[in-house]
Amino acid sequence: MSDLNHPPIQVGDAMYQLAAELFPICRSITGDGVRATLAHIQRQIPLTTHEVASGTPVFDWTVPKEWNIRDAYIRNEAGARVVDFRQSNLHVVNYSVPVNQTMSLAELKKHLFSLPDKPDWIPYRTSYYKENWGFCLRHRDLLNLTDGNYEVVIDSSLEPGHLTYGEYLIPGQSADEVLISCHTCHPSLANDNLSGVSLAVALAQRMRALSARYSYRFLFIPGTIGAITWLALNKDKAARIKHGLVLTCVGDPGQTTYKKSRRGDADIDRATLHVLKQSGSPFAAIDFYPYGYDERQYCSPGFNLAVGCLMRSQHGEFAEYHTSADNLDLIQPAFLQDSYNKVAALIDVLEGNRYYMNQNPYCEPQLGKRGLYDVVDGEVMAMLWTLNFSDGKHSLLDIAERAGMSFERIHKSAQILAAHGLLKESGAGDSIASRPAA
Repeated sequence: MSDLNHPPIQVGDAMYQLAAELFPICRSITGDGVRATLAHIQRQIPLTTHEVASGTPVFDWTVPKEWNIRDAYIRNEAGARVVDFRQSNLHVVNYSVPVNQTMSLAELKKHLFSLPDKPDWIPYRTSYYKENWGFCLRHRDLLNLTDGNYEVVIDSSLEPGHLTYGEYLIPGQSADEVLISCHTCHPSLANDNLSGVSLAVALAQRMRALSARYSYRFLFIPGTIGAITWLALNKDKAARIKHGLVLTCVGDPGQTTYKKSRRGDADIDRATLHVLKQSGSPFAAIDFYPYGYDERQYCSPGFNLAVGCLMRSQHGEFAEYHTSADNLDLIQPAFLQDSYNKVAALIDVLEGNRYYMNQNPYCEPQLGKRGLYDVVDGEVMAMLWTLNFSDGKHSLLDIAERAGMSFERIHKSAQILAAHGLLKESGAGDSIASRPAA
């Protein structure tokens, strides 16, 4: 894993650069901001975009109207913009309906949102499924508003249109899939949104260069309604997903946090926790609960997919969450790189996890005559563990966990032993116990 005390290497820098390029775009669950974001990502990977019409029923939900915004402001009697969408796209409550009125301060305050305990930060607020409008501003700016009349303008549209999402499938040797999902609906929020997007892009670039066992499906979707829409329209494809991760908040300085799938002991859960334990850095593991990000859609009872959620600081648990302080200063290339390294290692576990049969199961084989005591120091013990538990019932991940060793060491040992005819790959359930006695 990466050492955060050393300068970040190229992948972390590229991830940060992509987040910085996407940061100014005003995104929402629909609209041109999402399209602009996906178009930018298409310069990095061959993303396919899909448009789903407003009014389309998706399980218990309906694809909403499309929202777009051009400008918004509050102007005082002196003609000064005291709140200006052009300065921060967080200033407008996301999905605000059009407004063009003059009103008193008392009336205006019913539509203003601030953070008294964080007077220099702008909050992020939405009104996706209830037609309303509002402005968000720094609390110190709210306190400076004086009595009088204010011109209030929100130049937006809320009309029938489409929900847009991006998808990239990298075929592997198997039709079984690994799902990597991130949300593309937040405006200028760096950690909660863009860090996950940049990590997903970097992983897609890595996987397209490899010959993989699994197929890899990358989804860039608006939160909640995007996952619901994809699942409703792709139930057949969902059945192919064997492992999955939702990526969010992966660029801040907090320790890595993993939220388990609803199953709790799926291979994605075990593999992720194994990688985090072996990383040597602090981490937290939390059980599944039905709130958060899109893992709760993928893990809903009708699907119950093996999908966990990888974060650094947990959503809602860091001070900058859903405020203007979640900016490009909060995320850093070194933290993005560390998250990338951990997910890449996790994918390596999923790719390499196999069941093997010991081809010489009656007592320990003589390693010396095969020259296997001359391998790298410390690997003999890994080979002995691998030999002893390669009975068709224990996967390499099982063995690594039992031995307290890294998956990489056990996987390497299996390859060496297989090359010397001592192991043969098998399917689960093909056990030594089922073989006739000699």
